[in-house]
Amino acid sequence: MEETPQHCLSRLPDNSALKQQELPAHRLYFTARRVLFVFFTTGIFCLCMGIILILSARSTQEIEINYTRICANCAKLRENASNFDKECTCSIPFYLSGKMMGNVYMYYKLYGFYQNLYRYVRSRSNRQLVGKDVKAVEDCAPFKMSDNKTPIVPCGAIANSMFNDTIILSHNINSSVQIKVPMLKSGLTWWTDKYVKFQNPSSKNLADEFRGTTKPPNWPKPIYDLDKKDPRNNGFLNDDFIVWMRAAAFPTFKKLYGRLNRTHHFIEGLPAGNYSFNIIYSILSYHFSFWR
Repeated sequence: MEETPQHCLSRLPDNSALKQQELPAHRLYFTARRVLFVFFTTGIFCLCMGIILILSARSTQEIEINYTRICANCAKLRENASNFDKECTCSIPFYLSGKMMGNVYMYYKLYGFYQNLYRYVRSRSNRQLVGKDVKAVEDCAPFKMSDNKTPIVPCGAIANSMFNDTIILSHNINSSVQIKVPMLKSGLTWWTDKYVKFQNPSSKNLADEFRGTTKPPNWPKPIYDLDKKDPRNNGFLNDDFIVWMRAAAFPTFKKLYGRLNRTHHFIEGLPAGNYSFNIIYSILSYHFSFWR
């Protein structure tokens, strides 16, 4: 009997249950009866869930208003670089035949907008968005710096293309009285986005914190001045901004724009009657529609 050379013994695994594969193991054994039971149980569960979802979808009301063609003159006006800063408005009247009870949500919908492109999705700075370093623009090509080499905040292609039309819903109580429907611009985001993925710098004065930076080229206002009514909705914690920054998987998508503030005349929801959308058109060279 030959002895194993010393250099070979050093390569042998330790004589333990784990390394010698001697740990106790259990092999699952499925009979035909068990497999069929699991299969039909899962199928019945999915069927019940499908029925519940279908009934829930049928109980909701939805009205779609497409203002792409109606605001075509505004789109042509803003495609001209010389008119980029000019404000263009259009109005769309419509009739709501039935009352919309309960919570009412307003969405905007875009067609043929590919937010799922790899370079587009990667064009952002997570260090900037969580408030660690507002001048961290390394991953934001091609929107990293302005022409005078000033860091862009928020930087990147996603932020620069943010939807920024202003949509005001009005209710015509009669031929002479028109009231603005109150819409809330808070509570539109995922909890993890609002409190984990997006954070403002620690300073209470955002204007000072963002000094030495500039706004994206297509933005009319800087990040710290997006909402003058509610200072808490400024900076990286702006709900519209957070909703837009969650990239859509498909080229046709809709995103939450606002929710009905159920007060005064709208406690039960939206009453039936005549309404109108007053739109301040800001998006440059995009074709989209509005969903309600």
